[in-house]
Amino acid sequence: MSGYLLLEDGTSYHGELHGDDSEGEIVFYTGMTGYQEVLTDPSYQNQIIVFTYPLIGNYGINAVDFESERPQIKGAVFYECCEHFSHYEAAYSVKEYLSKWNIPYISHVDTRSIVKQIRKNGTMKARLSAGCGQVEQGKPAVNELPKIEHGITTLGEGTIHVALLDFGFKKSILQSFLKRNCKVTVIPYTEMDKLDLFHPDAVVISNGPGDPKYLKQYLPQIKKIAKSYPTLGICLGHQLIALAFGGDTKKLPFGHRGANHPVIDRNRGTVFMTSQNHSYVVTSSDEKEFSVRFENVNDQSVEGMLHHILPLLSVQFHPEAHPGPAESEYIFDEFLEMVLKTRREMVYA
Repeated sequence: MSGYLLLEDGTSYHGELHGDDSEGEIVFYTGMTGYQEVLTDPSYQNQIIVFTYPLIGNYGINAVDFESERPQIKGAVFYECCEHFSHYEAAYSVKEYLSKWNIPYISHVDTRSIVKQIRKNGTMKARLSAGCGQVEQGKPAVNELPKIEHGITTLGEGTIHVALLDFGFKKSILQSFLKRNCKVTVIPYTEMDKLDLFHPDAVVISNGPGDPKYLKQYLPQIKKIAKSYPTLGICLGHQLIALAFGGDTKKLPFGHRGANHPVIDRNRGTVFMTSQNHSYVVTSSDEKEFSVRFENVNDQSVEGMLHHILPLLSVQFHPEAHPGPAESEYIFDEFLEMVLKTRREMVYA
């Protein structure tokens, strides 16, 4: 049916709407592939995603590339959403998948114009609607606490026990540790006070949606954990570590979302391409505590930190690389070496 994408700045776009009205923060994703991972990434909770690639859905939806059990977005915007997919693993179309979960989407709109508007005025509230109108100004619901719908679970029987603090983790982060012979206990952030009961060898603070400062009540616990266990922070986890140790964060005008963001590793002197999905960045950290190890080549924003003494590493990008290039997967191997080194030092202390 006919419908509209309405932006908070008063701009409207007419297209073909499927589903009911929905409101959220509008952002754009620049990757050419990986739409299944994006639709199910918990970091996109409460957001409407504009896909910049003009054709989405040509390889369908399969049974294995989900990052969570259901779509996490509030809506999707396509130039064209393909119904006739072609891939040997595909089970159904993007349209069928979104319709199954009652996620609205609009197609046949000028996505290039929409992205230009977001780049000009920043991310903003938006609404998918059957009728034309105005979007009430104000902060969108993206500042809600992350929604976690499961309890504590343990998977794998590896030689290293990793506690994954779940702020909205991607399944591929869990899989990255399982395939490296790790036992993983997933603990919702609301239950992180129970972490010590599981006696993990290491802790991973996951990605997740929203403003890290909205989670400030958990910062003292996060700092205590990071000083007690070898710790890796990913995306939101990286931001929370910075805040917990006295640093600061800010919101970017339109964020980093895509599979082609170049990052330099200062320790190795190499540049690699990364998959990213975030609105907020670390703007400062305690130089007595941390060194900036990773830096975004495009805008020089902080992409990762290394503690001077503690076995504590954080990255803004997604080393699990789903979707995106896998050049940064070495972060997991390096972190596990850090864990083993800490274990050896404790034995001989």
